[in-house]
Amino acid sequence: MNLQQYSPRGFSMLPPVVKNILIINVLIYLAQITFLQVFHIDLVDFAGLHFYESSKYNPAQLVSYMFLHGGYGNSGMLDPTHLIFNMFALWMFGYTLENVWGGKRFLTYYLITGIGAALVHMAVLWITISGIQADAAAVMQAPDPSVFTAFLDEHYPGYKSHLISFINAWESDPGNVAFVNQASGYMNDLINIQMDVPTVGASGAVFGILLAFGMMFPNSLIYLYFFFPIKAKWFVILYGAAEIYFGFANNPGDNVAHFAHLGGMIFGFFLIRYWNKKLRRYNNWD
Repeated sequence: MNLQQYSPRGFSMLPPVVKNILIINVLIYLAQITFLQVFHIDLVDFAGLHFYESSKYNPAQLVSYMFLHGGYGNSGMLDPTHLIFNMFALWMFGYTLENVWGGKRFLTYYLITGIGAALVHMAVLWITISGIQADAAAVMQAPDPSVFTAFLDEHYPGYKSHLISFINAWESDPGNVAFVNQASGYMNDLINIQMDVPTVGASGAVFGILLAFGMMFPNSLIYLYFFFPIKAKWFVILYGAAEIYFGFANNPGDNVAHFAHLGGMIFGFFLIRYWNKKLRRYNNWD
């Protein structure tokens, strides 16, 4: 299907589901600011997606996380950049899909890809944390300051400077059981902190929408930075490849959930394939 060939009567630049998703996200963003400034309550602590073993986890977060947006500026205020980019992409690619699919199918797709993104992110996080827990157990099998330091260098390099006094004290008395127990406590605390880090944003669902646009209108032109034309199919492939690269690179300081983005695209791909298969089967019966 080519986008230029599709011009039905009543084609809307702001169809109802896209419009309402935009409104809901903006209203929740304003609620985040209000609760943070007035009541000193961060809604992300309750509705952001937490790891399933975290004490803060709730199954409802698989849906609620995609309507929250985070990022704090230098002033400590919520930075709207995350929200603006997600909502712009939602409108840019979503209004065409809703006009083609209809509101019900578009909303179903949006929610399924958003939940799928959360599940993939959770699975990757489980693999990561399981590996860290195994390394922590290995440290405790033969506790030693150098092994503990190597553990920090591998998994939590930013925390090493905070524990340097403890490490120096342990090195001066490596057989001290109290230091061994303290090291175990530090590792458990760091793992629990990682479990409690929330994920928020509509990006997983937005990447699903991007994937759908590329599959349905592969030869439509997208203008990068409003100047450089690229076909939608290549745009999707490049974005997907970039997410794979950055996801596995796992660069320090990168707080983007790249595998959640990929999860939205993966679930979107299989959902569209399923719908197309059902449509072909229906046409054959007809």
